[in-house]
Amino acid sequence: IITLSDLECDYINARSCCSKLNKWVVPEVIGHAVVTVLMLISLHWFIFLLNLPVATWNIYRYIMVPSGNMGVFDPTEIHNRGQLKSHMKEAMIKLGFHLLCFFMYLYRLVSKIAPQ
Repeated sequence: IITLSDLECDYINARSCCSKLNKWVVPEVIGHAVVTVLMLISLHWFIFLLNLPVATWNIYRYIMVPSGNMGVFDPTEIHNRGQLKSHMKEAMIKLGFHLLCFFMYLYRLVSKIAPQ
């Protein structure tokens, strides 16, 4: 979010912004897929079903990168057609999702450890 807002305010150029963001796309896809599979294996159905659409969206977004682009974030297209605003909106939604998941995981951890 900070890198995208720096690009929006012209504190950073598009190429360096996109290279910073693109290096985190693959670890995000792998990490979220691993967490989703672990929730399936451990039979946490609600959390699995909550994570499945986000993991699917991350994989879809990574697979659908047009050939010739630098990655999910491309410096030649980031200012076109409101992509910067949509990337910022997606980052805010993911931040909210990860905060919700953090507190759900924390609650589940405390409820399992604390004596009844």
